[in-house]
Amino acid sequence: MSSNYVPNEEEQKSGGLMVELYEWLEAIAFALSIVVILFTFVFRVVSVSGPSMNPTLISGDRVILNSLFFTPSNGDIVVITQPNSHDNEPLIKRVIAVEGQTIALDPENDTVTVDGVVLNENYILEEDLKSAGNAYEYPLTVPKGKVFVMGDNRNDSFDSRADGLGMVDEDYIMGRAIFRIYPFERVGGLD
Repeated sequence: MSSNYVPNEEEQKSGGLMVELYEWLEAIAFALSIVVILFTFVFRVVSVSGPSMNPTLISGDRVILNSLFFTPSNGDIVVITQPNSHDNEPLIKRVIAVEGQTIALDPENDTVTVDGVVLNENYILEEDLKSAGNAYEYPLTVPKGKVFVMGDNRNDSFDSRADGLGMVDEDYIMGRAIFRIYPFERVGGLD
């Protein structure tokens, strides 16, 4: 005995809706898994704490970091996890010099020189190096695998000039800040 049952129009619509709902749920699950993978291995969101990067970043800003296939270069804003004497919290700073470069700080003229060229630092809050730490004698050459970092607010920045941090090992750089996502009125790129 064979069955020649044919679903009525209402049963056909109901089955079609279930298939469509399943396809939507499948697409949403796939998209969410891609977002989780991206924000676990490629991008991270970090909150800025403290005044050391004023005026570029202020306390409470949230930025997206690129952490995959990243090599620090001059001018990058990076998050550092290197153990330090400042509560061992992650720090956000600007890369001033990378391995092999020679850096000199001149507190009398408030200038930073890298490889003999005075930096044009239109991003800093004030041109004042007099409050700099005493970690090094200048000029100095950045060793292999290290970077020299400073905050944009030179008067209130715990950075490579300080004995408690010094030069940063590249292995302790979490990633490069590429985009501010909060507060909404300041959303945008950081280059």
